Amino acid sequence: MHTPDEPTDRSRAPRAAADAAADNLALTDARVWRGGECIAAHVSPARLAEELLDDRTVVWADLLDPTAEQLLALAEQLGISPAAVEDALAPHERTKASRSADHIFFTVYGVDVHSMAGEGEVRTELSPARISGFVLPRGLLTIRTTHNGRVFDLEDVVRRWDAAPDLISEGAAALVYGLLDSVVDGHFAVIQDLDDAIEHLEDVLFEEDGTDSDFEQKVYGYRKSLVQLRRVVLPMREVVNTLIRHRGRTGGSLDSWYDDLYDHVLRASEWTESLRDMVSSVFETNLSLQNARLNTIMKQLAAWAALIAIPTAITGWFGQNVPYPGFNNAFGFWLSVALILGLSLGLFALFKKKDWL
Repeated sequence: MHTPDEPTDRSRAPRAAADAAADNLALTDARVWRGGECIAAHVSPARLAEELLDDRTVVWADLLDPTAEQLLALAEQLGISPAAVEDALAPHERTKASRSADHIFFTVYGVDVHSMAGEGEVRTELSPARISGFVLPRGLLTIRTTHNGRVFDLEDVVRRWDAAPDLISEGAAALVYGLLDSVVDGHFAVIQDLDDAIEHLEDVLFEEDGTDSDFEQKVYGYRKSLVQLRRVVLPMREVVNTLIRHRGRTGGSLDSWYDDLYDHVLRASEWTESLRDMVSSVFETNLSLQNARLNTIMKQLAAWAALIAIPTAITGWFGQNVPYPGFNNAFGFWLSVALILGLSLGLFALFKKKDWL
């Protein structure tokens, strides 16, 4: 027979296991601000849950490659819906932002500028790094995942937070703004590098030596990079717009900062689109120039063939084994020479005038 206490103990077992999983969760960093001043760092998950209940504090925690069990346990402590955890850990999640009753979830991608530099040129392969976040009323939980050996670097983000204590006092919206502003600035740096590289391609287009297969490979490489970058940059408009629409939940006093951030996102999107058009223009111009060079070569070959045909025809005529004016006579030899030189020089002058030679 079961005692009355047994069901109670069993019901507490899953909760105890979840708390243990959350306590064993290794936070890469966790901070607590009060009045814009950092009062605690590397705090435990249990303290994070306590500080989130304090209206005077702002809390941030970061996780690197957590397991589903660990994140679910922490989400339970922080009051995050378990359904949202799936999006945070799903592979190949697109850039997006969505609102729930108790939080706002977003996923964005940063691009490392240094990963594109190689031997003085911009490499054509981008390495996006993913970071997701849960925006709570008084805190921000970020989740970073490793993709192809790349992890989003938070050093610049933390430096921005430390440099703006007045903004941090505004709440979790300030933390989100600093993170997204760093991401967008990284996009701008990559776009600038691609812009410089594509402008260099335009200069190569009109060189006398023309282009080769390496040039075409570069064009295709930059076009592929822009397609990848477009998938990262364009959805940022919806991410920032979602945060602006629900700024009442993320901090209304930061409207001007978010409006400026949205303007930067629009500029990055328009710049990316213009670079796509530029690459397409470079590709089409290269084909047109190749056709023009081919036509020039064909005209030159046709002109030289016509010039060669004159002495061939004249020597063939005078080489007949039948009598003709000047046959077996020096007069016939000089007549053939005069005809060859006169007609050839006349045709050469005509082709030169028409710019065929």
